[in-house]
Amino acid sequence: MIEKETDTYKLHIKGEVQYLTFKRLDAFPELRHLFTTRHGGISTGCRESWDLGFSEEDGPEAREYNCGVLADVMGISQGDMVWTQQTHTTNIRRVTEDDRGKGATRPRDYTDVDGLVTDCRGIALVTTHADCNALYFYDPVKHVIGLAHSGWKGTLHRIGKVMVNKMQADFGCNPADLVCGIGPSLCQDCFEVDRDVAGMFSAADAAYGKFAYEKGVKTYIDLWAINEYILQGAGVRPENILCMGLCTKENTDMFFSHRGQHGKRGTMAAAMLLK
Repeated sequence: MIEKETDTYKLHIKGEVQYLTFKRLDAFPELRHLFTTRHGGISTGCRESWDLGFSEEDGPEAREYNCGVLADVMGISQGDMVWTQQTHTTNIRRVTEDDRGKGATRPRDYTDVDGLVTDCRGIALVTTHADCNALYFYDPVKHVIGLAHSGWKGTLHRIGKVMVNKMQADFGCNPADLVCGIGPSLCQDCFEVDRDVAGMFSAADAAYGKFAYEKGVKTYIDLWAINEYILQGAGVRPENILCMGLCTKENTDMFFSHRGQHGKRGTMAAAMLLK
C-alpha cells in the first residue's frame, strides 16, 4: 500500500482512474504531467486494467479506451501525443509540430528512441514503463520539457546526462534551472543482477560502487541513487531532483512489474505536456 500523499508526490484518484504526480512540478501552472498506475482501464488478466503497452492480446477496443483515458487525464486528444519507440538506447528525439500524433493516431517514422524533448505547447510526450525509471525534466526559464525511459542500460549509459546535454545544445537551457523527477521503478532491494552486469557499472564509473551491495553471488544496485548522481554530475542542483521512491515490484497492487509478474504484465506510461 502506498501513501496517497507525501512531500514529493501525490496520488490522484478520479473514479477508477489513479495516477501520480510530483508536487513540485504541480506548482507550475503551465505544466501537466503524470505517471500512470494499473488502475483506470478495461484490460483484463495480467494486464488489468490500465495497460498502455498496446498489447495485441488487449484487442483494439481496450487499446483505444486505455489510450483515451490517458488523453483525457492530460486534457488533450490522442492526436496530441507523441510516443517513444524504446529499445534501451540513449537516443533523444526533439519533438516538433510535425510529430504530433506519432505513436498514437499515426505511425512513428523513427525507431530506437528512448527520450523526447520539446518546447512545443499542447503536445504530450509519452514514455512507457514496467520497472524502468521514468526521468522527467523541466526548464521553467526556457519552458522546455523532456521525458526519458531509463532502464539499467539507459542508466549505465547516462541517458539523464544525454538529455541535459540535449536541452543545453538545442534550447540553451542552464542545467542549474532544471527541475527533474524520477518515477516509480525497481528499488535497490529488488534490482538484483549478476556479476557481469555489476561489472559493467563498476567499469563505467568507480563511484557506482557506493550505490550497490553484494549478497551471495548477486549484486543489488540502487538505480534511483545512480540517476540522481548522474543528474548532479550534469549540473542539476541536488534540491531540484525529485524521487518518488516507489518500487514497482513491491507494489504490484498499484503498478505493473516485469520482474514482479514474471514477464506477464501490462505497461504504464509517463507523460508530460506544456500547456
